[in-house]
Amino acid sequence: MEVKRTILSFSFVLAAMLAHAQLTLEGCQHSAQTNYPLVRQYGLIEKAREYNLENAGKGYLPQFTLSGKATYQSDVTKLPVDVPGIDIKSMPKDQYQVMLEVSQNIWDGGDIRSKKQLTRATSEIDRGKQEVDMYALNDRVNQLYFGILLLDEQLKQNQLLQEDLGRTHQQVSNYIANGIANQSDLDAVSVEILNTKQKRIELESSRQAYLSMLSIFIGKEIASGTTFEKPADTFESTSLVNNRPELRWFDAQGGQLNVQESSLKTRFRPRFGLFVQGAYGNPGLNMLKDDFSAYYVAGVRMSWNFGSLYTLRNDRRLIDNNRRKLETSRDV
Repeated sequence: MEVKRTILSFSFVLAAMLAHAQLTLEGCQHSAQTNYPLVRQYGLIEKAREYNLENAGKGYLPQFTLSGKATYQSDVTKLPVDVPGIDIKSMPKDQYQVMLEVSQNIWDGGDIRSKKQLTRATSEIDRGKQEVDMYALNDRVNQLYFGILLLDEQLKQNQLLQEDLGRTHQQVSNYIANGIANQSDLDAVSVEILNTKQKRIELESSRQAYLSMLSIFIGKEIASGTTFEKPADTFESTSLVNNRPELRWFDAQGGQLNVQESSLKTRFRPRFGLFVQGAYGNPGLNMLKDDFSAYYVAGVRMSWNFGSLYTLRNDRRLIDNNRRKLETSRDV
């Protein structure tokens, strides 16, 4: 018996809690952001950033290259003199070689550092775009939330109107009994009462539809008896700051353009590195020996490509043009 009373008491308390459940705008926004599939991209953006940075850093590791070739040439180098009694063999016309080269970057002109900076800038752009999309999600949640608040107020007005029409109906009925009013007057009031009830059905149907859509966004069912708390007015006229996420997204894009402009300098800088080549072929380093042999070569390599200078001016103009387009979007 005591257990039954406990269960009944608990059920009553739970029903009372559900009947008086409250939702806030901030709570709905937080639930929607947590439930929205797009939020999982935050983690994916961070992982992509880590992978790209790690790949760029591996440019400092030794690089291995394995190559092989087999050739036949129409003529070979020969000694321009003949020594009587001595047969000097020339190098073979068919030649074979298998080579393994190990190279180590010493200085790449800042190319790897620029790649890391560009990776970070790209990650900030992706994150900024994500925040813009989440802001749009908040806007949709706001529309549903305030739509429900508006419908609640309209339902209250409808209830007051029904009560007022009920009193009017009673008064007109009394007037008819006293011969002051006609039946047509009572019929007109009855029609208004019917229209008001029909309007209430429409409002309740719209509210239920809004509740269903908001439930999908926040990922949990909202009971029809749930009350929605009106957000507090926190507007301060003294701090008019534009905090739209699009502005931070534009800042991230501007940062990427700055990195791209800085990376232009790395294209025409020299590169220095160490290398070791180990090979097996015919001929070897001794070009006059027609036999397979192993050999190695080690040294320092410098390369300097000036081809990027041809397009450097237009590349800078293109970046400047993109920067002006970005500023126009910011102004809009």
